[in-house]
Amino acid sequence: MPQAWMPPMRSDPEETKLQASLSSCSPAVLECLEASRAGHELTFEQGLLLANTEAADLQALISFADTLRRQTVGDAITYVVNRNINFTNVCFVGCSFCGFGKGPGAADAYSLSADDVVRKAREAWDTGATEVCIQGGLPRDLDGFFYRDILRAIKHAIPAMHVHAFSPMEISYGVDKTGMPLRDYLRMMKDEGLGSIPGTAAEILDDRVRRELSPNKLPVARWVEIITAAHELGIPTTSTMMYGHVEDTADWVRHILLLRAIQKRTGGFTEFVPLGFIHENTRLFKHGGARPGARREEHLRVHALARVLLHGAIKNIQVSWVKLGFETSLACLNAGANDFSGTLMEESISKAAGATFGEYVSPRDFRRMIRSIGRLPAERTTTYKIRHLYTENDEEPGAPARPHLNLLESGPTVSYAEGAY
Repeated sequence: MPQAWMPPMRSDPEETKLQASLSSCSPAVLECLEASRAGHELTFEQGLLLANTEAADLQALISFADTLRRQTVGDAITYVVNRNINFTNVCFVGCSFCGFGKGPGAADAYSLSADDVVRKAREAWDTGATEVCIQGGLPRDLDGFFYRDILRAIKHAIPAMHVHAFSPMEISYGVDKTGMPLRDYLRMMKDEGLGSIPGTAAEILDDRVRRELSPNKLPVARWVEIITAAHELGIPTTSTMMYGHVEDTADWVRHILLLRAIQKRTGGFTEFVPLGFIHENTRLFKHGGARPGARREEHLRVHALARVLLHGAIKNIQVSWVKLGFETSLACLNAGANDFSGTLMEESISKAAGATFGEYVSPRDFRRMIRSIGRLPAERTTTYKIRHLYTENDEEPGAPARPHLNLLESGPTVSYAEGAY
């Protein structure tokens, strides 16, 4: 039986909590956590053991993950002020987990022009946003250079705005539509102002599971190829995983370890974002045999597992509050996560699938919630540079050049595509 690892004795109540948790967990789980503490990368078998923890073992995993978080990124909880623009809901792909996509003849189908997107981006800039995230459905008649034209228009109108846009599925579609080689297409997009790419369209990176979720979605190898090429060309990306549907815990572990392997080669992931499946209005739940999303314990387990398995590779773990709700998000921020996501404003993709947790959080409300669990709020950029760290007596950083407005009252139409899968 391995000798129990115990951290140095301190008066810190968090250390006391960790010691108590480790003293109560099973020897097998303790051995895994000791290995991680010693700097070893955990294996698939060790990850699978942690992915199935319950009761005292789960509490030990959560406490240990929170300790790793504190050691890696400190006690700040970051957020970004952003606006996400879904430029169309017309899509032919037909993902069974999506309640957002529509056929071109649907009464509620819509498509925005480049000018519409620029107007929304300018509204966001004027209300304090530093990022716009742009994604949409895949219409059959999309011009291959439409994505490029959106970038060109935004950067011409608002040069300082960071454009976080176009999932690997959209990049692949742009390549198909233009006939350009992948790297040439990505170079063009970077030259036109693409700052980073959402690592969505990942779902579960296993082709067996992907065939159940969406047979028309790009295969794992293509997702990896696009992400890797972007990183090698200096375009950072996020990474995501959708859970709570038809997958099992072994799929979680394989997915996270694949992301870890990519990060070791490229270093291009800025964060990992677990995305709980929103089931209510989806075909996958109604007819495809999916379970009704993840339980609270699964949300905690996934975020803690990610912190441990990705330790030394991807240091930022983000909660998706629009999928988790605020109470569970705050719990996950005490289970290894360190980023509260974006302000969102008006969410559309998760809402279309049945999410009911809200459409907008003001920066001030983020800071209030962060302080409620004893942590420090910090506004960040897309690439995790800290714009302002808020202390207890420092609610506002002086007179901002672009003051934050209450968008629930001012009412611009906004949507949050990073909450997509």
